[in-house]
Amino acid sequence: MNATWEKFCTDLLDVGNILSDPIVPQDELTQAEGVRYLSRLLRYATINCVEYTDPRWPQFTSAPNPNMMTKIGADNPDNIYMRANISGKYIYRITGTRGTIPLITFGSRVNRYHIDGTMLQTGDLHIHDLEVDENGRFEFIASVDEPAEGAWLPLAPDSNLISVRQTYANRRAEVPGELSIECLDPDGEFVPLTEDELGRRLDRAIGMLKGSAATFLEWSRDFMPQPNEIFDRGQEQFQKAGGDPTIFYFHGYWKLAEDEAWVIETEVPNCEYYNFVLQNFWVESLDYHRTNIYINNHTAKLNDDGTLTIVVSAKDPGYGNWINTDGHAEGTWAMRWIKADSHPIPTSKVITL
Repeated sequence: MNATWEKFCTDLLDVGNILSDPIVPQDELTQAEGVRYLSRLLRYATINCVEYTDPRWPQFTSAPNPNMMTKIGADNPDNIYMRANISGKYIYRITGTRGTIPLITFGSRVNRYHIDGTMLQTGDLHIHDLEVDENGRFEFIASVDEPAEGAWLPLAPDSNLISVRQTYANRRAEVPGELSIECLDPDGEFVPLTEDELGRRLDRAIGMLKGSAATFLEWSRDFMPQPNEIFDRGQEQFQKAGGDPTIFYFHGYWKLAEDEAWVIETEVPNCEYYNFVLQNFWVESLDYHRTNIYINNHTAKLNDDGTLTIVVSAKDPGYGNWINTDGHAEGTWAMRWIKADSHPIPTSKVITL
């Protein structure tokens, strides 16, 4: 057997140990979703660590992708996530069309998921900061040094990733932007792939798979002792994992019996976007293509006084905004206020239906 492939398979087998960690529920659903989760992470890791790795010829690829069912770390069902492998050594021009999607954000990052499961922020830019022409087109420069003119996404010398979030309010009606990226100062010649280089890329993919799985297992470990509670855990943990600095995050764990409901009440701040998403143990959103497992500022029905009631349960309670547990008895959840002028903390309680 080819030694590179054999090492990859051996390393991959070791990743499955996460499924037997003491905190992981051993019911059939959680275990089956766990195996699927690892297969999704592997697909994501190979696309972004084996392919499109040369920062001189970058390309935007999908990160967590609803069409490819790749879900990582409290994915937002309303987001199109995109990424490009880059280097702070070079200068890049990003061009695109605006589309009609409300929110687009760009970030430069030091992606360390293959090392320690973190993603450090080195620069951010928002669509509102860009000049869009009469044809809906825009461009900006990403570089360590600020250009003489035009919009700029700062890079650090060790930046290795540009990430993009496009956030729908109404996925059926809105058109996302289209993006391309070009390195303006590539150096050196193209070198054909060697087995040593492929081995390094596969090692990096295994590292990303392990780092991603370990990071979000620790999130579940942190959240599990306080099920069905909502409080500000601080933002550092979520920003270190690659969060958007304009987002205020709530994360936690939920656990309900078949005849119970988790009732959440909150004020709604003045903000550009908000949502609530129900997730499984692996911090993946549940199947939003098939059933109602999340709401946002477009779909939510507010109370007469402007407050919001969310009800998480296995069956429709007949009031509030129902979030379907979809056959799950426990898992994680996420709530976001984006560009909000305040961050109200929801209250919640568990009731018997």
